[in-house]
Amino acid sequence: MALAYDDTNIFARILRGEIPCDKVAENDHALAFRDINPQAPVHVLVIPKGAYVSLDDFAANASDAEILSFTRLCAQVCTSEGVHLAGGHDGFRAIANAGPHGVQEVPHYHLHILGGRVMGPMLARKA
Repeated sequence: MALAYDDTNIFARILRGEIPCDKVAENDHALAFRDINPQAPVHVLVIPKGAYVSLDDFAANASDAEILSFTRLCAQVCTSEGVHLAGGHDGFRAIANAGPHGVQEVPHYHLHILGGRVMGPMLARKA
């Protein structure tokens, strides 16, 4: 069962200006801001301004302009935060959680960009 978009979610409220955020960058179709509970020295969320629940929803239903703007804003954030690979930087991790099995907490598509330290293994191995 697909997760329904809830326009009262915290990211929708941030986009409407009802809740402040620590903005990193913005363009016509996306917004990037610092996570309020950072898990790394760099922890920025990038969200589309449209009502998309998850990566698969965004990839299937967003316009080409929205997808391009979102992706370019991600690149801009990586550069401005000093985690991009160009120029010898050490890189980053990008995470998008989706649905209950992905432990998605907010039903608005968002990409976590984390960096500034080694992130460790992505998942614990199970025997």
